[in-house]
Amino acid sequence: MRNQTIRVCLLSQDSGLAKLIASVLGEDFETRLAGELQFPAITDLVEWCDVVLLDLRTVSVENQADHEKGMQLLDEIVQAPTHPPVVALCDADDRHMLLGVMERGAFDSAENPPNVLELRLILRRAYKFFAAENELNRLRKTSREAGRLHELLGASTTMQELFALAQKVGPCDVNVLITGETGTGKELLARAIHQLSPRCARPLVAFSCVNLPETLIEDELFGHERGAFTGALACRRGRIEAADQGTLFMDEIGDLSLGLQPKFLRVLQQRTFERLGGNTTVNVNVRLISATHHDLPEMVKKEKFREDLYYRLNVVQMRLPALRERREDILLLARHFLQRSSEQFKKNTKRFSRLAMSALEEYNWPGNVRELENVVQRAVVLAEGQTVDSWYLPANVQGGSQSLPTIRSYEEEVRQFKRRLVLRTLRECGWRKAESARSLNVARGYLHRLINQLGIRETEGAAPAEPPDVIVPPRRIM
Repeated sequence: MRNQTIRVCLLSQDSGLAKLIASVLGEDFETRLAGELQFPAITDLVEWCDVVLLDLRTVSVENQADHEKGMQLLDEIVQAPTHPPVVALCDADDRHMLLGVMERGAFDSAENPPNVLELRLILRRAYKFFAAENELNRLRKTSREAGRLHELLGASTTMQELFALAQKVGPCDVNVLITGETGTGKELLARAIHQLSPRCARPLVAFSCVNLPETLIEDELFGHERGAFTGALACRRGRIEAADQGTLFMDEIGDLSLGLQPKFLRVLQQRTFERLGGNTTVNVNVRLISATHHDLPEMVKKEKFREDLYYRLNVVQMRLPALRERREDILLLARHFLQRSSEQFKKNTKRFSRLAMSALEEYNWPGNVRELENVVQRAVVLAEGQTVDSWYLPANVQGGSQSLPTIRSYEEEVRQFKRRLVLRTLRECGWRKAESARSLNVARGYLHRLINQLGIRETEGAAPAEPPDVIVPPRRIM
């Protein structure tokens, strides 16, 4: 089966080299050449192609101004709202430029003149990345309708089914019980149901029963009359009364004490109550949406929760799945949080690296969506460029699930093995590159690329066998 034709835009001031590369890439590549290195002049070519091949060697050999000209062109390409991946052709011995192009957003780099087989592999890998990005953008656009329910995001089958159920339940004035682990977004679902209901013009009043004494919960829910207790200097409306004609969201209803459950049940049955210290009956009309991470049927069996109250709450039950149960939504949510955090903190962060995306997908997320949001916020704050790399993530996320700390991805295992091998050889050879290359039986230029890709620094000469956290951006080795 013939491979997909990859459209390559080759930007080089060396017309002879450019024509040679175009001729040897093969029939799977359609190449167009451009000798002009001004971004406005090549905009159409950049929009046409799948991969940009930028020859930086020809613009860096004469003077520093030409070097900056090539780097400026790279900046202009990667800062475009939608742009293909850029592969930079650099001198293999120019470590400063190799690091610079990766820091500025290039997808990969190759030595100049390039090894044709290696260049084909890099271009194909870049094309696959570009295709995946385009598909993700398409899904992101369709998610505004199919993958979003107000503030909830999810393109997975379970979330789509949940959204469909919410669309049915929202307009019907029935009590809803939302179950799920902490951090899955139960309050967001409650707000979405409220927005879909005829009560959407009235307030949604939220209250959490977690870690509050019974007397305080009673006062918060039912309010009090003046003089009901010491310090009650005025009449105060409770949350139930404030939600009249609207929606009351009771978060962690399973923590409501047994002493208050009968009084709360009366509100659901009779729609009346009395404030603390008062005899006047208050009539209310509220819709109740409750949420819990507890197993309420089990609590009923253990007589820790009233059975009649449970059935009043559980007219319609909706379960929010844990994030590990809908892993296809992890990157969708992560990108959403990335964009929001970048705007919030006024950063220019636009994307995750491949290793960062892999780490996010493999982690078990015991804190669910709330933990993912916090991790992305932290990464955006620490990131210095446009790309969030894996080392900006917390150590437990980089290393995979907390419950499975010894399991790492195949690519990460291979990368760590290569890093240890190259670092050990360099130390044994006194950091002499030529001798190290002969010892490893690889070309010296390839060794330079490995040192760059694996983030190896000469300051690690006296380091222990297990290297510390990577500081220089790594790239995947084929």
